[in-house]
Amino acid sequence: MSTQAQQQSLQAALNEADSPVEMLQEAGGRWVWPREVAREYTNWMDELRAVRESCVLADLSHHQMDQVIEGPDAMALLEHLCTNSFEGFEIGKAKQAIMCNPDGKFIGDGVLQRIGEETFVMSGKDPAANWVAYHIDTGDYDATETIYPKSSVNPDDPHFFTYQVQGPNALDVMQEVTEGPLPDVPFFNFGTVTIEGHEIRALRHGMAGEVGFELQGPYEYGEEIKDAILEVGQEYDIRRLGTRAYEPLSVKLGWVTTHVPAIYTGEEMREYREWLGADSYEAKYSVAGSFSSDDITDYYVSPVDIGYDHMIAFDHDFVGREALEAEVESPRRTRVTLVWEDDDVTGLFASLLDEGTPKKTFDLPRDRWGGHHDEVLVDGEVVGHSKSFCYSYSDREVISICSIDVEHSDPGTEVTLLWGDGETKNPLVEPHEQTYIEATVAPSPYLDDAR
Repeated sequence: MSTQAQQQSLQAALNEADSPVEMLQEAGGRWVWPREVAREYTNWMDELRAVRESCVLADLSHHQMDQVIEGPDAMALLEHLCTNSFEGFEIGKAKQAIMCNPDGKFIGDGVLQRIGEETFVMSGKDPAANWVAYHIDTGDYDATETIYPKSSVNPDDPHFFTYQVQGPNALDVMQEVTEGPLPDVPFFNFGTVTIEGHEIRALRHGMAGEVGFELQGPYEYGEEIKDAILEVGQEYDIRRLGTRAYEPLSVKLGWVTTHVPAIYTGEEMREYREWLGADSYEAKYSVAGSFSSDDITDYYVSPVDIGYDHMIAFDHDFVGREALEAEVESPRRTRVTLVWEDDDVTGLFASLLDEGTPKKTFDLPRDRWGGHHDEVLVDGEVVGHSKSFCYSYSDREVISICSIDVEHSDPGTEVTLLWGDGETKNPLVEPHEQTYIEATVAPSPYLDDAR
């Protein structure tokens, strides 16, 4: 990812822009759905029903980048960059690796697995992987890394296949499809299983709130694995999960999948911005929503703001530790779920039938074209930002993840959400009127967790 072979750096692009906020708005970045995975296999309602009632197979091989990190100093590097504890992080364990800038503001995260004494695999979005790559490229670490980009920006096949088997019947399907006993591993640990004669990693996972597995192995025999799972799964009413139905699952879990990475300001981050390219994820990220500020730092969050404080451990030195120690001691915000008022939601769509400019609608069950930052108010004062939102088919509700001031975080608290973009240079935003939506605070995650 080094800019040596690139024509322009992210810093150079920022120098030419009026502001980081306007640069990201004008980029008009839209989520590109993987062409290899259907939007719907039956229909999104049927597929979401199967998530709660039977079993689904989700193909994430084309949704994410995979980064292989190796070398004698790989563990030391990851400890330096991650807020998480690495105590007891042995082969067979995984974690949601959280990475911050020196001010304790969130850069990115990824699912990190230790697959060998000196070998790790991290899967997810680019910001965390780029941050790791930068430190290996410019630091004094005896380590190497390779990023395998997601299919939408990579003409080659993925390095790994990644399948999730989720839902109430997932355990039955996995027990039947594997050759030999299914490893009894704790949540977010993995074991080796054999399917169709191939040894693969089986990470104990759960996007549906039930016991589930995320399977990963060399892409070259991914089709054999997929076919075997689907054949066995017929008895258990398995469905393939299209991208349309997969997207809302993270909202109920309280996982905000898109953030403004906290890298666009500060002299300490300048060298990194000069290393990143002007064609990087960080240069094309798109901000959206009713919140508007000329100061990009107003869009930054900390792990505490988004409910990741349980993944901060002060048993080691890491980038951003000092700032996070103070914040954990006296947090300003925390993560909750907002349940939107039904009549206000239906009013959005009813406005399409009225004369004049409609209110802003969204694609069901979830719209993904930018990182949302919608104002949340109490008595006219902004007390938080609503982020990822979706229609929950199982609850028949529209919900969103919200980073909210602690004093307004109790379940049952009534708040108001300002919906719709204000003035923006984003070319993807259609004409619409802003409107207020009443909402009620609820816990996050917004489901029973039996994983």
